[in-house]
Amino acid sequence: MSEPTHDDLIAAAEPEVRERLQAIQAEVERRVAGAERCVSYKMPAYRLRRVFFYFAGFKKHVGVYPPVEGPEALMARLAPYRGPKGNLIFPHKEPLPVDLIGEAAERLAEQYG
Repeated sequence: MSEPTHDDLIAAAEPEVRERLQAIQAEVERRVAGAERCVSYKMPAYRLRRVFFYFAGFKKHVGVYPPVEGPEALMARLAPYRGPKGNLIFPHKEPLPVDLIGEAAERLAEQYG
């Protein structure tokens, strides 16, 4: 049996979580030209020259990886979502800040892409 694809992983999520993952997927693809769908760490991901962004839905939140480093203004806006290891955590009980996630994706593409 083959490994699941980026789209398989999103399709397997619960409907409410799937909508959030699809919103992130659309935003990354809108903001980062040339980003290719792939799988990394068994999560939907994107690569340019190498993987720069991966994300997944969990029971209580959506996680975005790896940690973002960047301009102070962006870091301040991301601060409420920082997990203990620097990854981003977006609780399902809160509105998903799609635009902010898109900014993080652009920065991660610059850092790692």
